[in-house]
Amino acid sequence: MSSALAELRPAEHENTVHWVLRVFRHFRRSRPFWGGLMAMIAGVPIMYFPYAKLSLNGMTVTMATTAGAGSLIIGILLIVLGLTAWFQPAVRFFAGVATMLLTLVSIPVSNLSGFGMSLLPGLIGGGLMLAWAPNPAEAAVAAEAVAAPVAAEATAEAVAAPAAEAATAPLPAVPGQAQPPVLDKAPAADATLPQQAGGPEEAR
Repeated sequence: MSSALAELRPAEHENTVHWVLRVFRHFRRSRPFWGGLMAMIAGVPIMYFPYAKLSLNGMTVTMATTAGAGSLIIGILLIVLGLTAWFQPAVRFFAGVATMLLTLVSIPVSNLSGFGMSLLPGLIGGGLMLAWAPNPAEAAVAAEAVAAPVAAEATAEAVAAPAAEAATAPLPAVPGQAQPPVLDKAPAADATLPQQAGGPEEAR
């Protein structure tokens, strides 16, 4: 059984170290971790050697070339692509292809891809990004978590609709009446009080 399919340890009675390891394990399983890490490792030598200065027996050796700006850009892009694979796994295909292409471009541009130190990590890291796929069990759990509120809302609406229809439905018509009775019928606004018989003179 691979580490990606192994069950997580229970979160009960764990100390800080176990909590950190559990969080890191979940982080590592839910994204192309090793591909992004190797892409970032490949970017460091490409970016470092054109600006490095070595001291040999008091003599300073500078390896700066005219391709220093291109090497800096390629190294930074490789690091950014590695971070993108970590925090945006949905674009892992683009990140993997771009990592492999930048690694190949760095061969003529940046001192034979950092004197060969970035060639294999860049190609392997891009391949790992392309080959990575999310764990089906975790994807099913995430889909259920997203679908549960939608199903609950649909059920609530289905239950509330018949109750609302029953509350607004008119009463059945009574034989002999032209119209069915209406509930909560407000009195007419222009209704007047009944006058006494005989008018005001008879009231005197």
